[in-house]
Amino acid sequence: MADSQSGEARLPVAQLEEARLAAAGLEGARPAAAGLEGARVEAVGLNETRVVDARLKQTRGADAQRARDATFRGSETPAPDRKPPNRRGAADPVKALMHRHRELCERAVDPLEIAAGLEAHGVTDRTATRFRHRDVFSLAEEMYARVPRDADSAPRPEAPDTPGARAGWAVLALLPGTLCAAAVTGLRLTEGRPRLAVTVAGVLAVALGLRAALRRGPLHATRAWQTTTSTRTWICWLLAYALLGDGLLTAGIEGGPDGPPTGGLDSPWPISLAAVLALTLACAPAAWCAHLLAVRARRKLALSRGLEEFAASVKPLLLGVFGLFLCALGGLLALCGAVLGEPAAYAGAGALGALLLLARLLTVHGFTRAPAVILAAAGTVETAALASVFAGRLPGLSDLALPVESLADRWGPGAVPALVCGGAALVLLIHATRTLTRASAHATHGDTP
Repeated sequence: MADSQSGEARLPVAQLEEARLAAAGLEGARPAAAGLEGARVEAVGLNETRVVDARLKQTRGADAQRARDATFRGSETPAPDRKPPNRRGAADPVKALMHRHRELCERAVDPLEIAAGLEAHGVTDRTATRFRHRDVFSLAEEMYARVPRDADSAPRPEAPDTPGARAGWAVLALLPGTLCAAAVTGLRLTEGRPRLAVTVAGVLAVALGLRAALRRGPLHATRAWQTTTSTRTWICWLLAYALLGDGLLTAGIEGGPDGPPTGGLDSPWPISLAAVLALTLACAPAAWCAHLLAVRARRKLALSRGLEEFAASVKPLLLGVFGLFLCALGGLLALCGAVLGEPAAYAGAGALGALLLLARLLTVHGFTRAPAVILAAAGTVETAALASVFAGRLPGLSDLALPVESLADRWGPGAVPALVCGGAALVLLIHATRTLTRASAHATHGDTP
């Protein structure tokens, strides 16, 4: 009510003022009055702006004072309108690596298994420096320590190789050689059909003995790394060539053979019983050499502080174990040749034994592809060598047999398996020096990817 009355009171005054100005002839003063009114409004706005700025300065000063007080009191609580920066990813790179290899960290029973797994996935000492560690081993130790584990549900390491278990696989390693010696003795003491029965029974017995020897001990491969059927077939073919190949090649070059082998001194082509007997007896030294390599390599893995250091220490061990087996195989070849009155066949049988040992070592430690390819290639080349001799008898194909005949005439029939198996063993040896010197090849359980 008061506002309306005051408005009504101001209205006649404004009209009187306008009438007075009109009567006095001062119409030109209206723009000046309007300018004065705008200046007054502008001055009022300027004053309000100054008041707002003053209030903002007071607010900022109060916020700064509160922040100084909070810092002085040691408070770590941030301001309510500010969020703390997220630095988890940049400050903890190991956590991201642990998340990436979570399954490996959870199932590992010691830091060495994590180190082997990281190395198998391509993590090197140089890569470990990006995670603020000097090598893979120290990185694995931190990852193992940070994995939450329950004391009751944590996996426990397997029991070490006890003397009883070692005696078990040592006896099984002697089984193939023992059965082969019994079969050879039966062949020498029988004739005719009984000799054929002894041969069949001896082959089956030796095959079962080899299977038993490879199912336990250092030569045993896990189910995921067992040899395939085709690889077993090529191994059987290589052993058959060691038994019959040299005699069949000689008979083929001379125009034979005139009949099947009998195993006796009057056989249409000779059989290398000494070579096969020595190879089966070599299962025992092969098992001991594989055991020596595994034990010494794991010991060096526990003492090494870098992947390059471990590889440099394991390579001489691998070559030493390989040389030790060759010496043992050479002694067995000499012994069997002297007992049976046959040539020792050091080159052919020795190269085959080296090839089979390297192939088994690689298979046991998880590298199955290279042995399968190399064994198949060696068997194929030996088959082609035999086939070329007999194909050279066909009209117009005599040139096919010239390379093999020239090699056999100069170095003997044993030169073919020596060159084939020796070259294949050399390739596997080079491959083994690059793969069996990795930490991942000597994990605790042998199942690290």
